[in-house]
Amino acid sequence: MAATAKYNRSNPAVKRILQEVKEMQSNPSPDFMALPLEEDIFEWQFAILGPRDSEFEGGIYHGRIQLPSDYPFKPPSFMLLTPSGRFEIQKKICLSISNYHPEHWQPSWSVRTALVALIAFMPTNPGGALGSLDYKKEDRRALAIKSRAAPPKFGSPERQKLIDEIHEQMLSKAPPVPQALPNGPNEESNQLGPNQPAADPFGEHADKPDEGGNTVGSVSGSLNDLTEPESESEIAGNTAEPPVAEVTNPHLPEASHRENIPRVPLAPQNPVAIQKPKHDRLLTLAAFGLTLAIMALVIKKFLKINGLAGFIEGKF
Repeated sequence: MAATAKYNRSNPAVKRILQEVKEMQSNPSPDFMALPLEEDIFEWQFAILGPRDSEFEGGIYHGRIQLPSDYPFKPPSFMLLTPSGRFEIQKKICLSISNYHPEHWQPSWSVRTALVALIAFMPTNPGGALGSLDYKKEDRRALAIKSRAAPPKFGSPERQKLIDEIHEQMLSKAPPVPQALPNGPNEESNQLGPNQPAADPFGEHADKPDEGGNTVGSVSGSLNDLTEPESESEIAGNTAEPPVAEVTNPHLPEASHRENIPRVPLAPQNPVAIQKPKHDRLLTLAAFGLTLAIMALVIKKFLKINGLAGFIEGKF
């Protein structure tokens, strides 16, 4: 692609974004692909593969990520462009890693973190959350098959060109859509307890459709020229992912995550007297006797030196 925009290398957000671009290119994932627009590196286009062992498996789902001007100190927003039966299209998704919950965001997280979380979140129970859809598995499977046929249409020609390129590459490594639908482990694994509200574990909501406006950074060099290798330690420090990836539900109180398990008192245990082996006791007695003998010899020597030995031998 011809470079049509220039960026300031000293801008912390630009530097971080270019490092993430380099990391994405040097360590590609088989489950997703994401690249920024060359006109505006604060806007990314991505595609994810439907999670395995779900009705989304084999599907290719495109989306858009918008990074704030002070990234990575504030979280991005992202939305889906491909119909999936799980999310409304062209509406910002509310997760705890998105700009709906900046209090949960960590600067060490990255675009890669957001995409990994999104893939894991797709098979979960929507729980009637705003902006989510609860299509039947058969309908979602039909949409997964349809998603492979052609990428969605969205935005400017540059955006569409990038979407088409990503779709072609994802299609080359996407597994075929399974013939049989999976049997309900997803629903069982995502149901809440009887005393817990049916809520989205990521805090899902939706916003108004996004028209794809640009967030332009300061300029001073092309995207292709700026993706020169940085030190590996710097990239690792700036794009480190949380150890897992576990995203808590900001809408549920902490106590609601615990099970009410009755506490069973433990039976008191009788202390057991520990006896020394017989040979240990003999050694102790022998050592004690030897000590007494040595002390007696020392006392006798002392008395003899001081002329008092006669008292000991009965001569006086």
